[in-house]
Amino acid sequence: MAKRPLPTPEQLRQLLRYEPETGKLFWLQRGPEWFSDGKQGAVRHCNAWNGRFAGKEAFTANHNQGYKDGHVNSCHLLAHRVIWAIVTGAWPEGDIDHDDTDKANNRWGNLRPATSAQNMQNKGVRKDSSTGLKGVRFHKPTGKFIASIRANHKGYYLGLFDLAKDAKAAYDEAAARLHGDYANLG
Repeated sequence: MAKRPLPTPEQLRQLLRYEPETGKLFWLQRGPEWFSDGKQGAVRHCNAWNGRFAGKEAFTANHNQGYKDGHVNSCHLLAHRVIWAIVTGAWPEGDIDHDDTDKANNRWGNLRPATSAQNMQNKGVRKDSSTGLKGVRFHKPTGKFIASIRANHKGYYLGLFDLAKDAKAAYDEAAARLHGDYANLG
């Protein structure tokens, strides 16, 4: 089955209104030209659609990874990518990172372009972390804490520490140096 083409940024601007301060999208009224079914059917569908959706918030569904998502012209889309296309006039070429790591916060000031690696660097502590600290794990054989980090497709061993806070400090220093603006010290 062929993949549907993405709507153009111009089409998105005709269908949606974006509020940069709140990060929310709202459906705009549509004319009959947006509906097929012949002239009478299109007008009827148009009126029904506008009565049900026009002016209401769009992209309110929660994607299984925590993003806001929805559909335009039968295309499943993520809200932050739609917002990028509306504001910049072009679909993003890479990832769009949520600076504060809140995937539902689509305020314009919270969105920034990123490579896949930068997006990963901005992730918080893993849910399966035994220490609750990013970049720190407990080493059972020694009873100490190991600090490590990934950058530039390589893993870096930062040391073995008696205290978790010291391992965390080593991770934070390395993250600030290696990840720059995308460092998440969570």
